[in-house]
Amino acid sequence: MAKFNTAIKGTADVLPENSCKWQFVERKLLDTARLFGFEEIRVPVFEHTEVFTKNVGETTDVVQKEMYTFQDKGDRSITLRPEFTAGVVRSVIEHGLVHGALPVKACYVGGCYRYEKPQAGRMREFHQFGAEMFGAADPAADAEMILFADSVLKSVGVNNISLEINSIGCPECRGKYHEALKAYFASRKDELCDTCKDRLERNPMRILDCKSPVCKEIADKAPVMLDYLCDECSEHFEGVKEHLNAVGLSFTVNPKIVRGLDYYTKTVFEFVSGDIGAQSTVLGGGRYDGLVDQMGGPKMPSLGFAMGLERLIMVLESQGAEFPEPQKPDIYIGTMGKAAKLKSTEICTMLRNEGFIAVTDVTGRSVKAQMKYADKIGAVFSTVIGDDEINNGKCVLKNMLTGEQKELGLGSELMSALYDAQISKALDAITDSTEGLEKLLG
Repeated sequence: MAKFNTAIKGTADVLPENSCKWQFVERKLLDTARLFGFEEIRVPVFEHTEVFTKNVGETTDVVQKEMYTFQDKGDRSITLRPEFTAGVVRSVIEHGLVHGALPVKACYVGGCYRYEKPQAGRMREFHQFGAEMFGAADPAADAEMILFADSVLKSVGVNNISLEINSIGCPECRGKYHEALKAYFASRKDELCDTCKDRLERNPMRILDCKSPVCKEIADKAPVMLDYLCDECSEHFEGVKEHLNAVGLSFTVNPKIVRGLDYYTKTVFEFVSGDIGAQSTVLGGGRYDGLVDQMGGPKMPSLGFAMGLERLIMVLESQGAEFPEPQKPDIYIGTMGKAAKLKSTEICTMLRNEGFIAVTDVTGRSVKAQMKYADKIGAVFSTVIGDDEINNGKCVLKNMLTGEQKELGLGSELMSALYDAQISKALDAITDSTEGLEKLLG
């Protein structure tokens, strides 16, 4: 019997004490995107199933095994998005962005859904940040996307990360490679898993991405695409490497990278961490020059990347990264009596309008219980008001960290004290940053 009071397998709650990590990461990612000229796009969480089956690739694990697909009440086949790229392509075609100023640069943050075995950093409901660029064929565009991805990882403080790149060619040169792969894998067909036996005829490159230990061992000795690149693809790949070398971004050419989706062409790349075990890829992407016209748009060179936020946060935690602390209330206002409750609501509204986090009692607790609550939620300051405070127009403001107390007016003086505290905290942060920079520079 299902346990309706627990989360579904493969999903996870982000509790309030951890949501600040997600907010920090997402803010950094979107801020970095703006530096590269990317603007956020938001697409539906579900699409017509054909958006994925006809474009992600019928021989991929995603389409064959992992999609959440159902018939809706209009008897249409609907799929929860397993990845963003196909949906973003559908959107930019539908709304004519591909006919506007090029290149189109779009980024996104949101949830995706794949039915697979949950493991560290990989869930059935997971979240991605990614970016897509439409209308740029030059190797400089590939390099820019890789540099963007590198900057994204650095912006959140990821270290011990390495870049691996490859080229999987174009449809023309890939045909010869497919024939070489077929010949190689056919000689060991009986050892392949059932899925890969089917892939052998339909798309032998997918065998290179199989998770089966036996298939992986066989694939290790398979021919590599780099030996079959046509002159144009080879020249393009050399151009990408030249741009990366020009800015001093280190990389390794890994001929085994093919990525898990069928739409990729030419450049593919991954950023790999040494801190999370077997599931080491933190970010991956590449070029997909044929996808826009395949989905009904004009012929348009395109490329992009995506990263799982669960895995990114797991890497940051494993590396001991510093996340900002959850924001604590600037002040808790305790109350005694009905008149004080009304006055507290008035004061809290005034403070919130000025950007302060102000909390007051809404449960009818005793003053002692209210102060315990103020301490539990980490309020920086607290005060208690009753009839005397209202009549005198004054209150006693207590610093909850130091115990220091000061009598202040209920209006502008209280506001000024909170402003002074914020300014002092900001100056301390600047001092800490300066000292840290001085230590870094020696």
